[in-house]
Amino acid sequence: MAIPACQAETAAFLQKLTGGPPVETHISAVFLGKHEALKLKKAVRLPFLDFSDLAARHDMARRELTLNCVAAPGIYRGIRAVVQGGGALHLAPENAQGAIDYVVRMARIPEQDFIDAIVARGGLDGKLLDDLGDAVAGLHVKLPPITGWDSPGGMRLIIAGNAEAAHAAGLADDIAKSWLAGALAELDRIAPSLQHRAAAGYVRRAHGDLHLGNLCLWQGVPTAFDMLEFDDALATIDVGYDLAFLLMDLEFHAGRAAANRVMNRYIARTGDIGLLEGLPCFLSTRAMVRAHVQASRGKAADATRYLDMAMSFLHPGDRRLVAIGGLQGTGKTTLARALAPGLGRAPGALHLRSDELRKRLFGAAPEEKLPPSAYTEPANATLNAALLQSVAEALRTGQAVIADGTFLRPVLRDAIEMMAHQENVPFLGIWLEADLTTLLSRVANRIGDASDAGPEVLRRAAAIDPGPITWQKHNATDLASAAETLAILVKA
Repeated sequence: MAIPACQAETAAFLQKLTGGPPVETHISAVFLGKHEALKLKKAVRLPFLDFSDLAARHDMARRELTLNCVAAPGIYRGIRAVVQGGGALHLAPENAQGAIDYVVRMARIPEQDFIDAIVARGGLDGKLLDDLGDAVAGLHVKLPPITGWDSPGGMRLIIAGNAEAAHAAGLADDIAKSWLAGALAELDRIAPSLQHRAAAGYVRRAHGDLHLGNLCLWQGVPTAFDMLEFDDALATIDVGYDLAFLLMDLEFHAGRAAANRVMNRYIARTGDIGLLEGLPCFLSTRAMVRAHVQASRGKAADATRYLDMAMSFLHPGDRRLVAIGGLQGTGKTTLARALAPGLGRAPGALHLRSDELRKRLFGAAPEEKLPPSAYTEPANATLNAALLQSVAEALRTGQAVIADGTFLRPVLRDAIEMMAHQENVPFLGIWLEADLTTLLSRVANRIGDASDAGPEVLRRAAAIDPGPITWQKHNATDLASAAETLAILVKA
């Protein structure tokens, strides 16, 4: 959508000031200077917003600044008025008299630092994916819960609105209607859970538009910006629905393994296993958003692919429980991460790593080293109980689960296997083995890992008799080969 004629003079001034044409969306034009960007709200009236009035554009600029100073304080720098003086336009303080428009001042972010650009050039790695999960978890923690919110009702309005938008964008009516029926049926199924989560504080005035293009590296750290400012109701949502936009976008552009890694990191940091129950509805709705937007832009191929995703997310996946045990350094986490994307419904299995769970129980980040007091027998008993509880909670959401721990005690192996029987899901126990010399070398060379186990811990663990091992044993020396074999076995 072009910049309206009533703003042509302002646009020409800003283009001359910054030295180039703007980057445009349907509601904004961002003029990129050498060190700063100036964002102008377009004087447009659309079904979902009205920026035709100067006062409304000023209010929304102020709203954008207020919201984003929470998420990205270093990027958002203030508001300037565009005023007429001495026969020419110039920028003045926000409260200047005679303003003809307003711009939001932002830091200039290099194009290569936007996460969508990083994905496009194949620059994602495990560290960056973990950092993305941390960034969203950190943002959500900052946002205060909204009390008294009708979460199922709000989601119902969002789904209905997307169905209308799909029709307006020219998507096939039969498919759009089929999606609407499926999405509403799924919403009816999860409505009690959504209301419970709302009462528990999981509804926030969230980002609202958390796709890859609205995340960037700021001072080397993934940072969310450009929070949806024009509709509080549209952005007052379950945090799981906020996260789902990023997960859906990652699956589309980078594959399921990337989405699975971010999901698991987010849950490892927040402990919010309950969001998994709503994830099929959340992911499907986010995919439908993209489908009708791409259709309205004339990108039929992308629209079709997003629409296919929207439908596929509503299909239930097989619940199952996989437990991976063995000494420290056998590669349990490496194997779990290789298997998780291929298990169950999107975006794959929940990977419950005992090392990460222990850190959360002690209020520490996964890579933060804990004191010896965190590894006493009472602490281990607390961890084991929490692991079993988390497995049960996750299975009841409908998600597949991989539990990753040493499982050296027969009683714990028996307990997790019994849980699979109680939840009526298939179970596979995997036991990884390797020679002690190999394992000592691996743990000695760990850097930035959630496990605090060093060589001495490994030696003590190796001296424990684990009792009879009934789980399937695999040589952990060649994990890549083991992963390929087990991926087929797990799905059988």
